Amino acid sequence: MYTPIDKLLATLENTGKHYDIEKIKKAFAYANELHAGQFRVSGEPYISHPVAVAEIVAGLELDTDSICAALLHDTVEDCSDKTDLDYIEREYGSEVALLVDGVTKNVKFNVENKEEYEIENLRKMFIAMSKDIRVIFIKLCDRLHNMRTLDAKPEAKRRETALETMHVFAPLAHRLGMQKIKQELEGHALSYLDPIGFAEVRGDIDRKYGQNSDFIERCRESVTSKLADYNIKFTLEGRVKTVYSIYKKMYNQNKSFDEIYDFYALRIIVDTELECYTVLGIIHEMYKSIPGRFKDYISTPKPNLYRSLHTTVIGHDGIPFEVQIRTHEMHQIAEYGIAAHWKYKSGGIRSKEEVDRKLEWVAKLIEVNDDTMDPDEFLNTLKIDIFHDETFVFTPKGDVIVLPQGANIIDFAYAIHSAVGNKMIGAKINGAIAPIDSIPKNGEIVEILTSSASKGPSRDWLKMVKTSEARNKIRQWFKKEKRPENIIVGRAEIDREFKKYGRPYNDSQRSEVLTNVAHRIGIKTEEDLLNTIGYGGLSVSKISGRLKDEFDRVVLPVQAAQTPVTTPETIAVYTPTKRHKSGGGIIVDGQSGCLVKFAKCCNPLPGDKVVGFITKGYGISIHKTDCPNISGALEQDGNKDRFVEAHWDISDTLASDTYDAFVQVYAHQSLSLLADVSSALAEMKVSLLSINYQTKGTSDVIINLNLACRSIDHVNSIVSRLKAVNGVDDVKRGFGA
Repeated sequence: MYTPIDKLLATLENTGKHYDIEKIKKAFAYANELHAGQFRVSGEPYISHPVAVAEIVAGLELDTDSICAALLHDTVEDCSDKTDLDYIEREYGSEVALLVDGVTKNVKFNVENKEEYEIENLRKMFIAMSKDIRVIFIKLCDRLHNMRTLDAKPEAKRRETALETMHVFAPLAHRLGMQKIKQELEGHALSYLDPIGFAEVRGDIDRKYGQNSDFIERCRESVTSKLADYNIKFTLEGRVKTVYSIYKKMYNQNKSFDEIYDFYALRIIVDTELECYTVLGIIHEMYKSIPGRFKDYISTPKPNLYRSLHTTVIGHDGIPFEVQIRTHEMHQIAEYGIAAHWKYKSGGIRSKEEVDRKLEWVAKLIEVNDDTMDPDEFLNTLKIDIFHDETFVFTPKGDVIVLPQGANIIDFAYAIHSAVGNKMIGAKINGAIAPIDSIPKNGEIVEILTSSASKGPSRDWLKMVKTSEARNKIRQWFKKEKRPENIIVGRAEIDREFKKYGRPYNDSQRSEVLTNVAHRIGIKTEEDLLNTIGYGGLSVSKISGRLKDEFDRVVLPVQAAQTPVTTPETIAVYTPTKRHKSGGGIIVDGQSGCLVKFAKCCNPLPGDKVVGFITKGYGISIHKTDCPNISGALEQDGNKDRFVEAHWDISDTLASDTYDAFVQVYAHQSLSLLADVSSALAEMKVSLLSINYQTKGTSDVIINLNLACRSIDHVNSIVSRLKAVNGVDDVKRGFGA
């Protein structure tokens, strides 16, 4: 008599591996008992789902515990009144219990909204995944079967599941190198997310394949005959590109269907790596290759372990097609990714240590995503650090650093080590000096220039970096090194938020509110909370609801008894009556001990009229009052209360104090021009910090100078002296002034 487990047992037998069949039968019987009376939306008995998942897991040739966990994976979540993890551990062992727990959602987790609930489940899955990679294998097989049977769900649920699959699970399968599962997940998800586009591309494929139905077969025959002449043992496969991969190129790269050059492909599988390159030479001898369409993933594997040679050639009919060349082991890894490597507990070809090294990115993901990270940032981390296309960049020693596309040199520096990023003062790409926000391309060599005298990263880098690893390391530096400044900035952010509530409060009430909110989100003290806000680890908007709740609870009942209080007009920036020196030759009202930074857009000097602007997490920025950026900021809603009075404290300015000043020299081209300008500066004992030289027309040039100046009078005297240099037409302060 046929039972639901018969197909699974046959699949296990066909693998040729040893399985504990009795343990698997026991797990099936227990799952069948617990799910009795439960049905899927399609009307099928629920047990059909875990059995189907176990069959997919068996197809990956995973071990007995993985098969048992697949059979039991929904018992704790859907039958919690009948069983628990303790029972599963006693009956099936700790590893099965760990795997079941890893794929079980937090059914009792208390969250405020569904989005947070889903994010917490993803976070839980990644933590379990970092402990045992089999968790994600089972989860992907679970998701694959759900996608295969998604038709039975309501339309809204189909789209929701398809969207999560496309954004999380398909990219995760790609990151693990599990291409067969990835492609099927993408195909199912696309059919629900854009059924019209899916049908259109599939129709184009059927039409094109029908017009050239014998093309692949003729290519196979030609290649087979040629390789036989060289006595190379091989397996040859032909394929047509998937609907989703064509859809992605058409819509993401704005290509027409006829511009897809790798629609057809041959895959040649040989025994050795040397034969891969031999076959490549033979293919290029037979067909004309398309320039720029060759990729060597054998010498430089992808992070997901993928290794293969790719080349695109023109067939004898003028039809382009791709050729992939790999060994049998490379092919297994290309199809099943890290799952093909997961053999160390079964006596396979890969050691646990080697597999663990390949999975360092999982541990890194957990490391940089702590519990305080909000859902949006966590998802952004997944999309950028884990699921984004990769760029391969080399260090001068030849080490490969893998970055997500769009990552810049700062990301590169922190990917090497936090100390390298913190001490970075510049960089070179292929030997040439490059800005640190430059985006390196595939194959480029990047050298990071460091200095022990570096003052550390700039807060502006937080806006520039792409990866959460770099952002987290920069935040950690500011968290440790700039705590007093962070607390001041954080308090200003909080006061600006409290002004929105339109009611007065005092220091004691503010402190009580912040202490309560800190405890609610797992932060120990009020100062720790302000520090976290100040260094950018937490935005006020993410806790605004909790702040409002606590503010209403603390302030309203005792509002009448609190005197004196802060008036609503001055809440945005808490302003004591005393004036405090803030350093840098600047006095800022109400910001005791706050370190300021001078805005690069206008570079104020002593003597200029200035104003302070409280930036979001980056301290007090000092601008000239006529700076165009100040006018623009004033026009934006909510910015008015971020301005604070500031002026120069001349008594604090030493004769040796200097500030950056930018001067622009307009002149006629001559051989002695630069020498004359340099001599004039040397005569005035002015330090030249940097120089940029550009031509304008055939005979005119513009020289941009960054000088160390003491005051506005000092820079005016420099301007007057430079105007006297032979060939100089005009000199102005500030680029583009």
